Amino acid sequence: MIAIAHFVAISLYIGAAALAATPFARPVGAPVRGVIALLAAGVLVHAMALILFARNVGVVPLTGLGPALSLAGFVLAATLFTVELLAQEVSLTLVAAPLAALPTVFANIIGLTPGQEPAGVRGLWLFAHIALSFVGIAAFATAAAAGTMYLIERRELKSRRFGAIFRFFPPLATLDKVNHLAAIAGWLGLTLGVVLAGAYSIAYREMNLPQLMWGSGAWVAVSGIAVGRVLGGWQARRAAVYSSVTFMAVLLLYVAIRVVGPAAGKFL
Repeated sequence: MIAIAHFVAISLYIGAAALAATPFARPVGAPVRGVIALLAAGVLVHAMALILFARNVGVVPLTGLGPALSLAGFVLAATLFTVELLAQEVSLTLVAAPLAALPTVFANIIGLTPGQEPAGVRGLWLFAHIALSFVGIAAFATAAAAGTMYLIERRELKSRRFGAIFRFFPPLATLDKVNHLAAIAGWLGLTLGVVLAGAYSIAYREMNLPQLMWGSGAWVAVSGIAVGRVLGGWQARRAAVYSSVTFMAVLLLYVAIRVVGPAAGKFL
């Protein structure tokens, strides 16, 4: 049942992205209500799958590679749904919905095997750290998606090609605003997550070097764009390039650590 629910959620995320792409196939308006409805259904089914998992195994899906990947996909999808619902724009779905589906697919392939999870206050501490970190990464992914779309639309405008991208994508100012706000939210989430992780390591004398490397790299990347936008006066194009490139670098760093690190069966 849990695997089936994951498959349904994945299908709904991909369906939302496909529906959002219909203006590229024919000159129609963006199907905002349909895309948001598919995203909402996907998030709901995904949440049900995670709740069933937690009830069956008795632990929150934070530890273990499969459960953590599934939760990461859920957080990204829920963030995307919130942004699209508030903005009544569904162009971000083209990029972010497949990003949410991808870790969920890997979670289903790998299997939802829980890892060991500490109990009591220690468990709550670990839960808060991981949850805030996932929220920060999801916001960072949203900033990167908005930045990538900004660069694509800007290039179309400069080349004076007013095709489907010009009709469907939101104004450059809107994409820039999403990039800005998502970068700040990502910085807040990751900063709190990193602080809790550092305090946890000190309190319980535990330190995981791969986690430290990846978490620090992600925090430095999102801090760079947050500081650049708030204090450095970065213009939209520079922020879009930086967020897109650094998010890809964070993903590649994760893959590299997973390949060479001794973290079999764990998210990191």
